[in-house]
Amino acid sequence: MTSAVADDTTDNVVFGGVDSHADTIHVAVISDNGGHLADAEFATTAAGHAAALAFLGAHGHVNAIGVEGTASYGAGFTRAARSAGLDVVEVNRPDRAERRRIGKSDPIDAYAAARAALSGRASSAPKDDTVTGIRALHNAARSAVKARTAALNQITHILVTAPESIRAKFGQLKGADRTDALARLRPAGDAVHVAVLTALKSLARRVEELTAEHHALTRALDSEVTAHNSGLRAAYGVGPDTAAQLLVTAGGNPERLRTEASFAALCGAAPVPASSGRTNRHRLSRGGDRAANAALYRIAPVRMSSDPRTRDYVARQTAAGRTKKEIIRLLKRAIAREMFRCLTTTVTVPGIADPRPLRQSKNITLTAAARHFGVWPATISTLERGIRRDDDLAHTYRDWLTAA
Repeated sequence: MTSAVADDTTDNVVFGGVDSHADTIHVAVISDNGGHLADAEFATTAAGHAAALAFLGAHGHVNAIGVEGTASYGAGFTRAARSAGLDVVEVNRPDRAERRRIGKSDPIDAYAAARAALSGRASSAPKDDTVTGIRALHNAARSAVKARTAALNQITHILVTAPESIRAKFGQLKGADRTDALARLRPAGDAVHVAVLTALKSLARRVEELTAEHHALTRALDSEVTAHNSGLRAAYGVGPDTAAQLLVTAGGNPERLRTEASFAALCGAAPVPASSGRTNRHRLSRGGDRAANAALYRIAPVRMSSDPRTRDYVARQTAAGRTKKEIIRLLKRAIAREMFRCLTTTVTVPGIADPRPLRQSKNITLTAAARHFGVWPATISTLERGIRRDDDLAHTYRDWLTAA
């Protein structure tokens, strides 16, 4: 601890700063004029968090606490501090220039977090816990995809160097056909053939298990996302993974994002000013949450291929001489604006539970309905199951079924 606590601190206004780690947190206290008062280290346990809050309170009235890593190592302390009624703000790590100038240590980072809270440089409220389950399911589903991809790559690499008889039999198969054939193998032959076939069978079964696991996690994720924000999930081109990523990026309390421009900047979809002198221009942003940026990108091609409004917009921009990359950048910015509205306001999603029973009661097949509207049967099926949102088609479809 760097200094003793004053005897009478009841009227003092102080600010706290926390540098969080897996096993410890370092807490610093500064006065309202920026003077260093004290710092100490505590364990990342319930008792440690209580002791840290008592340490802060012993120096005066705590105006705000800047915490680095509120959604990771600092989540436990943030939860405890907010439960105690204290104001917590999220602090980004110091930039490289400042770190090179003043150095790095736990006390230095903790005091820097406290100064960020005092100056107002850190003003964003931390994410709440309502998306914790969505984040966990999303991470598990992503890891299942990564592990499945690694297993598929291993199968390909093994087949490249496998004996010719194995390569000739399985090398030409693709996708699920190859995985199914390898999973049903009964290794036989000499020692080399048995070893290679055993490895291929094991990897193929791993792929099948991971595929089933990913499908189960995606169904659970879809259910959680829809329950949390049905308007976001129902937006055109937004699937379970994309909706989950946007919720994780914004947090369960998106009101912490003050404007749609701040959300676009958070997603790296807002152009960055790059003007100097007589030059007035903007450049592409390479910052922000790149996973959220990728989520916005996934929405754009879906809308470019099948959304009439977007296709008209693309046609106008193409006629104006813009390239496909430039059009996608413009779309991502517009999509970010729409996603912000979905995240911050309640969007009523029209019910779609009645058309399917109505169609079945009148013995109308999916093919017949699709032929009437000039669309694929899968379009009607996904509309009935609530996977695809198309309000105009849904109303027209319901009216047609009623009159049929």
